Amino acid sequence: MSRLTATATCTAHRAIVEQTGQVVPQVLLAQRVAWLTGLARDLTADLVAGRWSAADLDALASGVGLDGRALPAKGWMAVRRLGWGLPPAAGVHVCDRVLRCAQEQAARLLRLALHRRELVAAIVATWPREPGRRTDAEWDALRAVLPDGAGAAEIRNRTRQIRAYRDAHDGQLPADLTELEGPPACAAQIVLAAADRQLATLERTGEHAARLRVKLPLTASPASARDWAWHLLPITLPPTVPAEAKLCTPTLRVKGGRVRVDLPFQTSIGFAPATGHVVGCGFDWGLNAVLTGTVGRLTAGGRVVSDGRPLAYDAGGVSAKLHRLRAEREHLAAKRKHQERLLAGLTPADTRFAALAAAYEVIAVENERVCARIRNLNKALAWSAARWALDQAVAAGATVIYLEDLATLEARGRRGRANARLSGQVRGQIVEAIRHLAAKNAIAVVTVPARGTSKYCPRCGDGTSVLQHCPAPDRLAERGWAWAWCPACGLSCDRDWAAAERILARGLLGQHATRTDRTTGTRTIRQVVEGNVARARRPRKATRAARRARRTRTDLHPRPAARDRSKNR
Repeated sequence: MSRLTATATCTAHRAIVEQTGQVVPQVLLAQRVAWLTGLARDLTADLVAGRWSAADLDALASGVGLDGRALPAKGWMAVRRLGWGLPPAAGVHVCDRVLRCAQEQAARLLRLALHRRELVAAIVATWPREPGRRTDAEWDALRAVLPDGAGAAEIRNRTRQIRAYRDAHDGQLPADLTELEGPPACAAQIVLAAADRQLATLERTGEHAARLRVKLPLTASPASARDWAWHLLPITLPPTVPAEAKLCTPTLRVKGGRVRVDLPFQTSIGFAPATGHVVGCGFDWGLNAVLTGTVGRLTAGGRVVSDGRPLAYDAGGVSAKLHRLRAEREHLAAKRKHQERLLAGLTPADTRFAALAAAYEVIAVENERVCARIRNLNKALAWSAARWALDQAVAAGATVIYLEDLATLEARGRRGRANARLSGQVRGQIVEAIRHLAAKNAIAVVTVPARGTSKYCPRCGDGTSVLQHCPAPDRLAERGWAWAWCPACGLSCDRDWAAAERILARGLLGQHATRTDRTTGTRTIRQVVEGNVARARRPRKATRAARRARRTRTDLHPRPAARDRSKNR
């Protein structure tokens, strides 16, 4: 048995000062937590900016400290072993545990930069003649020096970034990531996992309740230990946190005037193998629906067989509402920019400045409300689609779910506009939700390359028969995108359904090439293995007479003989 780690976001509405018993309301609690997160953010930003150089990144990448020992996995310990300690501002008293949290967040940001740095160095070392069109030899040279886990989307984005830098610097390529971009931004939060019991403790007080004991500053710039006090924060756990889950040390932040507690928790789950699957489900990010899937099995002869039933999760009503909200958000953003230009041309002494500033604040509040509604709808849609996909897999007896790799998708043409729209509709959230729910049911989730899934026929050609896309099955001669038709074998079906069958075939036939990321645990198939999907007929239902003959009631209580109606004539 392994453990699944998830995060639940809770809200602390009040607190109690442990020493005096004073009840701290929500507004004052948010202010004190904001002081703590502000201190941690400033320390993190100073440390990251001070070490944003090629020499310091080389020292971190070497994995060896100043004393010759290997750097530990904990970020704050690695930072201290490198001698990168940073004291707080003069006149500000901050305990060592707050420094730990700041150093942990800084180490995470710098370690994330190491991957981007290796990717930039590989692209610069193999810079192509035409950045938008690499030849096969240039791709082979690039793949030979790429870091592990680099996807096609990362390569495209970094190539565009380097090309923009080259155009702005007279054809000169960047020598390092530190020249290409500045230090990363630091969030106003504090990672309490890097501290110990001298800064924060967490205990469960009930099935759906917990209590966080944390030391908070009483002023914005605490001058001594007297300006710090222990606070008890009652937390109500959401229903998604099981009663048997193990609670981990949370992360504190302030958003919208409320204290948010990002609480990780661990639950025991079964093991889902990466290979050896016989029955699986394949899902495509559809244009006609949010998710379109199919169920298939791998035969002993190495063939993929499907019963031909299409599975579709259509959220047209919610999608239409999201489109309307996005249009309203863009309209409000345009009005805000226009008001900003008007305010820039006025002085505070102008009589129109006060009215325009008040209108600007109203638009800002309304824009934030619309953005919050979009986020809530996206989250609800993501989890609803994930639960539907998992229910389909469980009902079919599947042990694996295959999805398109989001890192290999790129918006192009008409489908590009739809891809961009669907990307706004939380594709990434759907993937994370499916992985979370599937792990609870010991079902593996594997991503496959997305290129060509909607282009080739799943019935014939092994990836060589190109489908023709049209608006509808009775309009095959017209150009469209919703329907797919194969001139070679005559297949006529929904475009997303054909793509789902090819995703399923790539997954079941290429499961020997499944790779598991050691850090995140995600499973991916990067090698494209093409194969056809054969159609297997479903067993036909018995006739009404046959169903009646099987009834035990008919055998035990036979019907009376038919009456002779000729006697009554």
